Amino acid sequence: MSYQNSRCFHFAMEVGDMEKAIDFYCNILGCQAGPGEKGWRDIDFWGNELTLHAGGAPRGWTMHGVDMGKVPVPHFGVHLPTEVYGAIKQKISEKNMEYLVPPYLRFKGTEYEQETFFIADPHGNVLELKTLSNPDL
Repeated sequence: MSYQNSRCFHFAMEVGDMEKAIDFYCNILGCQAGPGEKGWRDIDFWGNELTLHAGGAPRGWTMHGVDMGKVPVPHFGVHLPTEVYGAIKQKISEKNMEYLVPPYLRFKGTEYEQETFFIADPHGNVLELKTLSNPDL
């Protein structure tokens, strides 16, 4: 069976305060708010459906070793065009937000070269945002 749009996914998660979450995902990351009602809201997460649910206790993460250091797990993320990635980094800087893992270059000089960073939303959900030097991979 073949799937059209096979790169799309749906992820639902608790975000604590809905207004803070919508502000983060829409005004910092630049996503678009979609349908929803009291207690939940869909977000267009670069073509994927991210469903935010109000409430819930923040969940923690642990640091796991990878090729260039340690990263927080669990996390989810997205590969972004360089200009979108740069605009988000600029917003994070303007808002004096803290990175969990600041931007760094991985796999330098290889076809898999990428810049990546990790940040938490206001409820503590961890995201990895990255841009690939070779976006055709």
